[in-house]
Amino acid sequence: MKKKILALAAATLATTCAVSLTACDDGNTIYVDTNAFFAPFEYFADANTIAGVDVDIMNMVGKKLGKKVIFANTDFELIIDNIASGKKYDCGAAGITITDERKEKVDFSNPYFTSVQYAIFPASETVTSYMDGDIEYVLWSELAGMKIGYQRDTTGDIYVNLEIEGEDGYTGQLQGLGATGTGYDSAQLAVDAIGANQMDVTVVDKLPAQYIVSHNSDYKCYALYYPASADEEATADFPTEEQYAICVTKGNKELLDAINAVLEELGENGVNALVSQHLGL
Repeated sequence: MKKKILALAAATLATTCAVSLTACDDGNTIYVDTNAFFAPFEYFADANTIAGVDVDIMNMVGKKLGKKVIFANTDFELIIDNIASGKKYDCGAAGITITDERKEKVDFSNPYFTSVQYAIFPASETVTSYMDGDIEYVLWSELAGMKIGYQRDTTGDIYVNLEIEGEDGYTGQLQGLGATGTGYDSAQLAVDAIGANQMDVTVVDKLPAQYIVSHNSDYKCYALYYPASADEEATADFPTEEQYAICVTKGNKELLDAINAVLEELGENGVNALVSQHLGL
């Protein structure tokens, strides 16, 4: 019983710190904002423990600086503004894609992973796909007329709405073709909406898509590519690439330097090893 009481007290303290971080800040703690529904980069290993590639990286940063690291789970769409305010969190680690708009609010580490957008379809769906080496992909035109789900405020959100709505000087690949987009709190919820017949397809980053599909035979996924344009030198279709980085409150040079040092020490092989480890959930 005593052990249970102590465990409950520790859990209560951790929860209190996560909810009111500034009150618990002793100068020796790094508070990390994340969204733990983006395996293998972050996920709940159990009801109270967040694990994943980004968690491992930030724990290495904490060790380098001699500081504790505390993670809090929030909605992904809030992370950038949370870090920009500097009130509760020191950094955001959640498979965050570098964009010019985000760089206006926060400082980014060096990129550590390159991803591609994937489309998740029902396994029974007839899909026209192509091969690029060992990568099977579809063109955006395959999503014409479909109800498309995505996680709000992610790169999938950006891509889907750009292709549906277009912008000044750019005609979207799905513009005027009857496609619609709907945002969800997580990629898994967007995929669940397919099973509930609310969505036809979900657009999400490569590894989360592959992880979801590998654990559910009702779905299949393909990389999303753009068709080669006549006014470009490309001779083949090309992917929807993006780069992940960790963000910090602007001006937090000590933390940013430590993150970049850890990423340099890991290198591409080290990060890929962590990815492989956590894909084996």
